[in-house]
Amino acid sequence: MAKPLVQATGRRKTSVARVRLFDGTGQVTLNGKSLDDYFPEATHRTRAMEPLKVADQEGRYDVNATLEGGGTTGQSDALRLGIARALIEVDPELRPVLKKAGLLRRDDRKVERKKYGLRKARRAPQFTKR
Repeated sequence: MAKPLVQATGRRKTSVARVRLFDGTGQVTLNGKSLDDYFPEATHRTRAMEPLKVADQEGRYDVNATLEGGGTTGQSDALRLGIARALIEVDPELRPVLKKAGLLRRDDRKVERKKYGLRKARRAPQFTKR
């Protein structure tokens, strides 16, 4: 395999995406699978490829990514951030465009832990007066 142009990392919830960009034709490989095979749901595919669309770089780079942890939504959002960061390393002039679209901000929301004495993180057991 050819040497990657750039490498970048994206994270979301407990998911981590290690993204490598190559000069190419727009082929996307995720954990050895194609984009359509890895993300059967169209919303995840479009969300993950949003940075390439916003920067008008579709079909210019091949994306090879390793995704681990979390679920499909977390992984697609981690991939989205990783691709955006990689594009900036290739061409720093794309930064204002991607920043305006909100693609460079890491979504730091995570699941709140469950507390003892409660049913969930905040849901208390039902109160009975009598």
